[in-house]
Amino acid sequence: MATIDTVRTILHDNLDVDPETVTEETTFESLSIDSLDMVELICALEDELGIDFGEPEGLTNVGELVVYVDDLVAKK
Repeated sequence: MATIDTVRTILHDNLDVDPETVTEETTFESLSIDSLDMVELICALEDELGIDFGEPEGLTNVGELVVYVDDLVAKK
């Protein structure tokens, strides 16, 4: 499964975000994702993909998150 699809699924399952509205350009702000929601998203990604997310800064949209996660998976 592509990383963006994993993100879409987690956003839908955990935060009730319609997967059809999520593209790489979608900002977290436009999805009304606050810092607590972001922590929930990160924890779910760590569990799902078996990665240690670390302390990312400056991620503002789904595309940036996908690139960050793909890099972590490649280093795993």
